[in-house]
Amino acid sequence: MIDATIRAYATRHLAAGVLGFSLATALAFVGYSTARPGATAVQPQPAALAVEGRADVTDGDTIVINGTKIRLEGIDAPESAQNCRLENGHHWPCGLVATRELTRLIGRNVVRCENKGTDKYGRMLGICYVGTVDINAEMVRLGAAWAFVKYSQVYVGIEAGAKARKVGVWQSETQAPWDYRAAKWQVAEDKAPEGCAIKGNVARNERIYHMPWSPWYDKIRMDGDKGKRWFCSEAEAIAAGWRPAQTR
Repeated sequence: MIDATIRAYATRHLAAGVLGFSLATALAFVGYSTARPGATAVQPQPAALAVEGRADVTDGDTIVINGTKIRLEGIDAPESAQNCRLENGHHWPCGLVATRELTRLIGRNVVRCENKGTDKYGRMLGICYVGTVDINAEMVRLGAAWAFVKYSQVYVGIEAGAKARKVGVWQSETQAPWDYRAAKWQVAEDKAPEGCAIKGNVARNERIYHMPWSPWYDKIRMDGDKGKRWFCSEAEAIAAGWRPAQTR
């Protein structure tokens, strides 16, 4: 049975309409697990094809295990700065919620990711598990991510179920993350020198690049006198020794 205090906390925020989360999302904010035991369980592949260990969450679809950056295969979570619409016309921070949902699903458990290859940025593409639970599938089931149909059809059926239940990002019509990124890039590209819209910032002796949809993008002033520079692609930034900004 759900603890009465937790339920009251979640219900109060839902009723207020401040965040407008589904019950699962609101409970997640206070650390209560809503995933069903054995939910979307799939038999993992042999260990030789997997990376395993404690995971750090970068955002709603990216984790790091033992220094290996892993992009969750077949899903696309809202960007960290992205807001999604509610039926009443208000918005909620779906990008931040997606990151918190993934963090909650993983907890302090060992994560095991099947290696499905690499993307153009050199990140491992992985289908990842906590025990037998496919966390990629769980993110889609909870409405915390879309099925990334451009690259995979694996989670389309699960997405259809989330959409029918109107949970998470499916509470109202909202912008898919790939469209969100494209729109942000277009605006930034028009203002950036030679259309190279990625900002390379230097902070605390770290070289960090920010995509136009980064929460900090608009706060970074490209004054040019502190080693800052513009990049035309992520591959160019990585090759030059910059790392991507992380949000949690």
